[in-house]
Amino acid sequence: MEHTRFIKELARELGFDYCGISEATQLDDDARRLEQWLKKGMHGSMQYMENHFDKRIDPRKLVDGAKSVITLLYNYFPAERQREDAPKVSKYAYGQDYHEVIRARLKEMLARMQERIGQIQGRGFVDSAPVLERSWARRGGLGWIGKNGNIINKQSGSFFFIATLITDIPLEYDGPVGDYCGTCTRCLDACPTGALVAPGVVDGSRCISYFTIELKDQLIPEKMKGSFDNWMFGCDTCQDVCPWNRFAKANNETAFTPIPAILDFTTNDWEEMTEEAFKAIFRHSPLKRSKYAGIRRNLQFLNLGE
Repeated sequence: MEHTRFIKELARELGFDYCGISEATQLDDDARRLEQWLKKGMHGSMQYMENHFDKRIDPRKLVDGAKSVITLLYNYFPAERQREDAPKVSKYAYGQDYHEVIRARLKEMLARMQERIGQIQGRGFVDSAPVLERSWARRGGLGWIGKNGNIINKQSGSFFFIATLITDIPLEYDGPVGDYCGTCTRCLDACPTGALVAPGVVDGSRCISYFTIELKDQLIPEKMKGSFDNWMFGCDTCQDVCPWNRFAKANNETAFTPIPAILDFTTNDWEEMTEEAFKAIFRHSPLKRSKYAGIRRNLQFLNLGE
């Protein structure tokens, strides 16, 4: 109990908004769902989703002797928005790359746990290993998995990064909360490409985020023309229409302060940007994941769809 209380206080001190803890065990139900999702090819060209299946469903294969999975939510909802007439960028990418920001916090968290508790083993992850983050967030009572596939927190909505810290010490465990989507289907109805094929099931191979970020060295299929709703990098439509996000509050993380170009660039600015300028402006931004060539491709595709 004392260790659990310390960890939750430490999480708040390090800037995490929510902390939930679950027993490290094999996720049998999630394993069946993931297997079916992969069999249907909903991961598109993201072949890495097929790798390390055993590790995805069992944290004890990532950390020897794992007893507990600590799940953390970090708010990224911005106070400001882009120009209405500009190609749209997903809100998570407004500021610095979250991997760098959150990885440092996880490292500090584990170090301070070791100082306080003793010789414990652990590993922190933020999109960096085969971990089913949303499943652990749900089991840790941080929210439910909504019809849009996102973790939704009843107090604060869904604009959160999810991080996990797997450790070999037993702690007090939280339990899941209820599902509060009810009969609402706003996200299913609003998805520009019909990627939400059933409540909680995202066909990744039809998602705008997949086409604009994950699809590498390929042209976006012509059949998607005119369906991107001006999204250039990622897509927030299913979160923007979610009623629970009326409770979203602006984050306090200076590293997530929007890069001025994200807020100010016009369509013309994006189209005239050189590769050198892109590398200088977005060197610490998630946009570097698509690279300059990917952003150019996405812009050209949006123009085709007009």
